[in-house]
Amino acid sequence: MKKFAIDKDDNRLQTINRTIRIKADYFDKITQLSEKTGVSFNKIINQCIAYALDNIEQEEID
Repeated sequence: MKKFAIDKDDNRLQTINRTIRIKADYFDKITQLSEKTGVSFNKIINQCIAYALDNIEQEEID
């Protein structure tokens, strides 16, 4: 499985607004990552989702 790494690319994402609920401890950890890396909270969330979906698909193929 490929290791997760935060992409600091400044390209804007094409997005859809949607409200989600996340656990408080996830929120705190992602906020800390955002502050530490200078990458927006939203961008980190999108990268986490992409990473998870890519790896779920890999596991189903294997």
